[in-house]
Amino acid sequence: MFKRILIANRGEIALRVIRACRELDIESVVVYSKADANAPWLDLADDAICIGPAPSAKSYLSIPNIISAAEIANVDAIHPGYGFLSENAHFAEICRSSNIEFIGPSVDAIHRMGNKSEAKAAAKKAGVPLVEGSDGPVASEAVALETARKIGYPVLIKAVSGGGGRGMRVAHNDISLVNSLLSAQAEAEAAFGDPSVYLEKYLEAPRHVEIQIVGDRRGEVVHLGERDCSIQRRHQKVVEEAPSPALSPDLRKKMGRAAVRLAKEVGYHGAGTVEFLVQGKEFCFIEVNARIQVEHPVTEMLTRVDLVKTQILVAAGEPLPFKQDDITFEGHAIECRINAEDPDRGFAPSPGLITVYAAPGGPGVRIDSHARAGYRIPPNYDSMIGKLIVHAADRDQAIRRMRRALDEYQIEGVKTTIPLLRRILGNSYFTAGDYSTRFLDQMLSAESSAR
Repeated sequence: MFKRILIANRGEIALRVIRACRELDIESVVVYSKADANAPWLDLADDAICIGPAPSAKSYLSIPNIISAAEIANVDAIHPGYGFLSENAHFAEICRSSNIEFIGPSVDAIHRMGNKSEAKAAAKKAGVPLVEGSDGPVASEAVALETARKIGYPVLIKAVSGGGGRGMRVAHNDISLVNSLLSAQAEAEAAFGDPSVYLEKYLEAPRHVEIQIVGDRRGEVVHLGERDCSIQRRHQKVVEEAPSPALSPDLRKKMGRAAVRLAKEVGYHGAGTVEFLVQGKEFCFIEVNARIQVEHPVTEMLTRVDLVKTQILVAAGEPLPFKQDDITFEGHAIECRINAEDPDRGFAPSPGLITVYAAPGGPGVRIDSHARAGYRIPPNYDSMIGKLIVHAADRDQAIRRMRRALDEYQIEGVKTTIPLLRRILGNSYFTAGDYSTRFLDQMLSAESSAR
């Protein structure tokens, strides 16, 4: 087992990993930028090392700086969290070549799953249904036009590398495809250092459902059910829940088995998610996130499996501590992402000093957050303050519990998405489970029209 782990991340996920390390009797070392010099989570780690100025490129994305910190701290392993370098195959390779274990999949699996065209090829080989699209990156505008006309508009332009909605555009005709192609490529180049994009058929109103997987180095892979992530804005998730109100037991079983087949096809170990679009009784693969997800607590609440501890154990060479038949699901869980944003101003970031912070509590309520009163949210990074997760016996009770918890949550000094989340949880379409990836846009449009 590891004795000392460096956490190459910040915020709530850094705190989450610190806590897992402490429960495993592993020392934790956090890195931080100058913008995070007074961050609350630094006090809970065994050591903290500054790795550069505020810009991510000179700190949290600087591989030389992080490796230097790891060597100074004499760590056995690095946990990358999510975002930043968590799906960077080169970083994983540098870690392992420096005799530091990367807590995540193999370099080959990260590369194959991070490159969406290769991931689709692996899914096809594993017999997993695919969205119709280009066979790989589109080499030119002419090829893009030919492909779009073949599969039919609307089409989705997607970056081959990365995610989070960057390098993604919807085109409804030849003109919008030509106009969107260059901007998508430029955004992909800026975000991921790779301008390659591919095309796939754009489904107008699907569900976005992901399957949580975890595998060990001995070839065992288990799925831990699904999470419905359809409540999104600009392809970024806002509310997640499990189980999905859209899946039948038969469809759930098919999707779980498909996710495991794909993971075994690429020799996957560690935690990850296989993401699908669901429309009616059909599902199709879109991508793999080769890391822990922001919304992993939803699965932890249903299954009572600690995914971060499991990540660490399998990275250390331990076998999975459970088999597929050991996984059971109890009740219903919902997660709301609390962001320092102003929804009334186009979700503009709202950095600044938190003057009042009072978190909700009570039965079935979990808060994963690094925030507190007196904490100044820097303008340099993602705007998420934390995650509010609830668990209850069924979906109706979970919704009621989340509404109550949101009403208790007090954050002052900055704008937050809490008022928007209250409206989502009170929306009749959401409470009925009748929603798609277009839900939030439609809700906001209806509210705007009603003003």
